[in-house]
Amino acid sequence: MDRALPSPTPETQHFWDGCKAGELRLQRCTECSNTYFPPRPFCPGCGSRSVEVFAASGKGVLWSYVINHRPRPDMGKDPHSIAVVKLEEGPKMMTNIVGCPQTPEALQLDMPVEVTFETFGETALPMFQPAKG
Repeated sequence: MDRALPSPTPETQHFWDGCKAGELRLQRCTECSNTYFPPRPFCPGCGSRSVEVFAASGKGVLWSYVINHRPRPDMGKDPHSIAVVKLEEGPKMMTNIVGCPQTPEALQLDMPVEVTFETFGETALPMFQPAKG
């Protein structure tokens, strides 16, 4: 079975295009300076439609996670993390942590992480790995 993948919409296309290009893109309100995720055509803070897309640093910290020991068939057979990363720019993002053992000893809360992209067909998904330095 193939992995379930997101379907870009006009409101999210810039985000998915950025992922394909190896760039994590966020949006920022030009009225109140609120940076937010997930993508939407208006600021969730003040409601303004005056928003811009920018390349984020791709850095953050592991905010929360669970280890799924019984993954869906399209996610393979090995345990994997379902995580929330707090991005350096402020928003939180649901993701997976990769590049390390999927154990509580390896997945330490507040550990620095950085974005990496895994490609599935035509779609690149942002995932995070322990920061290299």
